[in-house]
Amino acid sequence: MTDVSVVVVSYNTSELTIRGLRTLLGTPSLASYEVIVVDNASSDGSADAIAAALPEVRVVRLAVNVGFGRAVNAGAAHATGDYLMLLNPDAEPVGDVIGAFLTFARAVPASRVYVGRTLDVHGADDGRSIYALPTLWGYLCFATGLSTVFRRSALLNPEELPDRPRDLAGPVPAGSGCLLLIDRALFTELGGFTPDYFMYSEDIDLSQRATAAGAVPTLVPDAKVLHVNGASSTSVGKRVMVLRGKTTYLRLRWSPARARAGRALLVTGIALRAAGARLTGRAGYWREVWSQRATWLPGWPAPAELPPVREL
Repeated sequence: MTDVSVVVVSYNTSELTIRGLRTLLGTPSLASYEVIVVDNASSDGSADAIAAALPEVRVVRLAVNVGFGRAVNAGAAHATGDYLMLLNPDAEPVGDVIGAFLTFARAVPASRVYVGRTLDVHGADDGRSIYALPTLWGYLCFATGLSTVFRRSALLNPEELPDRPRDLAGPVPAGSGCLLLIDRALFTELGGFTPDYFMYSEDIDLSQRATAAGAVPTLVPDAKVLHVNGASSTSVGKRVMVLRGKTTYLRLRWSPARARAGRALLVTGIALRAAGARLTGRAGYWREVWSQRATWLPGWPAPAELPPVREL
């Protein structure tokens, strides 16, 4: 039995994917593992390039781009490991990240979900691997701009957990899918990622459901990657997708009344930033995000409206 199945979802990032996986495969590990790359119908020849450069990697080719969560689910269907390790294609491992995860997981098996650290190009923690679950207070802080002005305040920027030391192991509310280890039996029990999400917030959703099932998402400081954040997303496009993920989470996990309040606060926050961009002539992308509110407010389409996941 393999210890860990590493699942990477690739979309038009062949060079980054190959570079990151060469680092992973070239680092001696305490764990036995397999690597599964799920190519989301890339248009840049990623699947062929990865297969040619890394013949030891299994490449699963999807007929259409089905987003992150459903692609991970497709990769997990081929996995044989006790654990699944999710790794972004634009993430380059630092040291034996698989071994660091597995050693911790064997020492603390009851956690069942383990979150790594994402570092910027200077090697500093970028603060984006762990998050709080969404709350109305957090959205109120966003709506008023307080979470931006006082980003280092745990009270006024609760979502980013600015007071939580990233070099200290222990429970966290939710972890990023950029670098995440999960007991494969638990992943199967949960039905994998909720298929309603194309991208963003599916990892928050998974963390919430895992916690409800008795798991304890836990930060593992020694599991680290360098992360070229959002390499396959444009600035405006990424922000719109992030907001679609957030409103999908509200639709699925909050009561209708609470979800309406949450969406109203998100709208207020984006309107505030768009107005500020107009006045200052800076951060003009917020004006474009505001103009696309009819797209992000409803969230992602329900699964029944999506194309099926089909492998080539």
